Amino acid sequence: MTIFVLILAVLIAWLVFSYNRLVRLRNQVRTAWADIDVQLTRRHDLVPQLVSAVRGYASHEQAVLQAVTDLRSQALALQSPTKLGEVETALEQALSRVLALKEAYPDLKASENFSQLQRDLVKVEETLQYARRFYNGAVRDLNDGVQRVPDVVVARAFGFSSAEFYQAREEERPSVQVQLQ
Repeated sequence: MTIFVLILAVLIAWLVFSYNRLVRLRNQVRTAWADIDVQLTRRHDLVPQLVSAVRGYASHEQAVLQAVTDLRSQALALQSPTKLGEVETALEQALSRVLALKEAYPDLKASENFSQLQRDLVKVEETLQYARRFYNGAVRDLNDGVQRVPDVVVARAFGFSSAEFYQAREEERPSVQVQLQ
């Protein structure tokens, strides 16, 4: 009888420990996603200001500016990390083309407003890069936790599931080639 009680106590302790660990990992993924969301919101807030600053100097670059605006709109509507990763990578590439316009327009290059927006955007991009790595690490840990034996039993019993990684499409991984005409 004592052995049975001891085994039951160990089993209950394992269940509680596993459940709490999975909750912590799931919350870490949610927190990491919220950090990415904050940085994406900052980026999305800067895009209209950047487009406005460039529009004043490079009005005939409408295709580039429209692409940035359209990608921003798409990104605001998405929630899936994978799909959002694809759109955000395209937005990042389009923004690099906008920032490259300063070389073709000396007045734009001299604009303090444009320079400040560029610095702010670079800072957001650096923070986003860190936040994405942190998020993907949290997703890896959660996915390991819900797939590892014997924790998979607790994960399935309490509805824990794997999370999506934040990633770019295969064709978007090469470095961006900026060409001005």
